[in-house]
Amino acid sequence: MSDAPIRITTAGSTPQADLARRQRRYIISMSIRTACFIGAAIAGMAGITWLWPILIAAAVILPYVAVVNANAASSKTDALPLTDGGRSDRQLGSK
Repeated sequence: MSDAPIRITTAGSTPQADLARRQRRYIISMSIRTACFIGAAIAGMAGITWLWPILIAAAVILPYVAVVNANAASSKTDALPLTDGGRSDRQLGSK
């Protein structure tokens, strides 16, 4: 066991919270993709020739972005040193 203190600012989230966060980001990305696809179909039927290719391109690229974001791990780490330096001597004496 390590005697190093655990700093709350660098503590990661629980696996369940991390999974829920990644699932939420994936669902949001895929919802935007669906809206782009539907918008492209509507723009194509309405004759807006400059808009539908942009929306189709977004609908094609967003699944890749969604998967990369869903698989991104938490970047919190305990590798940063303490900034106050800490004291090496014990504050409480032994009895």
